Amino acid sequence: MTDTSEDWRALLTRWSQEWADAQDAVAPQGARPARDEEALRTRWLGFPPAAEERIRVLEERLGRRLPPSYRTFLAVSDGWRYAGDFVWLLAGTDQARWHEDSSGLSEFFPGELDADSTPEDVLLAGMWGRALQVDVESDATYVLLDPGDTDASGEWAVYTWAPWYGDQPTRYGSFGAFMAAMYRQFHSLAAGRSERTGTEFVNATTRAQDAAVEAARLDALGGRYEQAETALAEALSYGRPRAAGLRDQIRRLLGRTYMVYFHGLADDPVYTREIVPVLLGEHVRTRRDRAPGAHDLPGASDAVREAANDVLRQIREGTFRYTAEGPFGRAVEEAREQARWGDTDAAWHTLRAALPEWRPLSTDHLAPVGLCADPLLGPLITPERGRELLATPRAGRPGGTPPPGADLDPPGLAWLADGDQQNVLTSYRFLLVEGVAPAGLPALLGADEATVLNAPSTPREARRHLERGADDHPWVDRAVMSVGRAGPGWSFAFAPSPVGRFDERRFVSPGLAASAGTRVVTVWSESRNGRPGVFHLSRSTARNATAAPSATPPPTSGVPYRRRSSPPRTRRPRTARAVPLRPSRPNSASACRGWPSPRAACTPSAPARGTALRRRASVT
Repeated sequence: MTDTSEDWRALLTRWSQEWADAQDAVAPQGARPARDEEALRTRWLGFPPAAEERIRVLEERLGRRLPPSYRTFLAVSDGWRYAGDFVWLLAGTDQARWHEDSSGLSEFFPGELDADSTPEDVLLAGMWGRALQVDVESDATYVLLDPGDTDASGEWAVYTWAPWYGDQPTRYGSFGAFMAAMYRQFHSLAAGRSERTGTEFVNATTRAQDAAVEAARLDALGGRYEQAETALAEALSYGRPRAAGLRDQIRRLLGRTYMVYFHGLADDPVYTREIVPVLLGEHVRTRRDRAPGAHDLPGASDAVREAANDVLRQIREGTFRYTAEGPFGRAVEEAREQARWGDTDAAWHTLRAALPEWRPLSTDHLAPVGLCADPLLGPLITPERGRELLATPRAGRPGGTPPPGADLDPPGLAWLADGDQQNVLTSYRFLLVEGVAPAGLPALLGADEATVLNAPSTPREARRHLERGADDHPWVDRAVMSVGRAGPGWSFAFAPSPVGRFDERRFVSPGLAASAGTRVVTVWSESRNGRPGVFHLSRSTARNATAAPSATPPPTSGVPYRRRSSPPRTRRPRTARAVPLRPSRPNSASACRGWPSPRAACTPSAPARGTALRRRASVT
């Protein structure tokens, strides 16, 4: 951009004229510094060009040849006013000088070097003593060119730092890159002032960037999200008002949450049920030291704040549900029901298939980002699936559909035998039932007719509810069971981290009662003192029950679940969410061989999949 004198002249002329147009022409006499008056009169922020002889004199004084971009800059303007808003005067040939660590900052940046110091740390440590200082007047901002940090073309890196940065110095690859960034900073700050004061800041650059934002919006809707994000990031550096809200939608669906504020959208009443839940949900999840509320939406109207507080209440209570209009909205409801019963891969497939039918709420709506706030559907949107979503054309835009990614639920039952001690589900109770819907499992397990399934919640919430309502003695083992679908024709009941210990003399398998007219697989896994303890698998049918060899120290062949010889008793309905399970190590699949379980249980078409236990309705 600034390789030649012509490049520099074009940039500096445009910058000067846009700066002059942005100034208040009716400012009181004496309100501006004298340098501003001259710059306004001439519409030029620079100075006369430096002759080649003056540049050589400077190089002789410094004992070094100047880097190409700074040298070419001086040949166009021997110094500069307003490199951004915080450097008021940049040095020309007379004022450039070696810094020689005059500020003593080498003691603090990067600090004491040691064996763990990076090459960047080493460069920064020496920079203060060898850098060329080119800031003359500034808001305590240093601008330093480092001859020890160069590239193949001979450019010197530029470092800037001010006491109010609160961070490490900022590095630019060259003086040309630094000046281009300062030009963008000028635009960004001018755009911000324009928005705050209601004044107009429009020129050829702002119009070009606004056109780029609109093109990026259409690219994003057409599935070209990477291209769109790059263009939006560029426009955002110029302070274009629409760029932040559009880009944040892409960033959030890619799993990025830091500095995601949806500027310009969060306080718009159109997005009260789309953007606001995502923002408040993130506050609830990460800022437990401060209660979020409508005050986190600066600029919002009273109506938006009231609606936001209602959304916040729903998020805290776990009752918020994402909704949408039209065919995509119907797909959302179908996917939620699938996810509720454990078929999370199928739920994602349902959403993905309906994405082309999704329609935006308004012009600046790029994607159904509100899904991220839904307690059931939000966990489906991993960063990988977020890329799939963004790569799928939406809102009637043309474009090719990306190939589907792999399902997340590991196939088969091999994961049940995973002996990894870091697995929080080393101890669990597990039941697979064929030909029975999840809602029918409570009755099979001995629940009375009044038992119903609650909405999904976390295991901690379910355990807390159980403890509050418990009327048994503390030594009574009462399971909190999650139930859901486990593939075509199968349902599961799952209890992570059971309180009771396995004892074959006192337990009766629930598979015996549940297998009337069907098939049931019963699994018990238990760790003892952080080491493998019991792993048992059995199969029950309408005619018999068969136990596979149990891997236990000491050996045992009993079947698990209840301490009573009577059918399992249930209490009031509870809810739980099982933690997503990891696939087992490759050799753990051998644990299934020879066991009389359904054939599909050891094949890719198995009826149980680990991460399908993400959020489940359950009964205890």
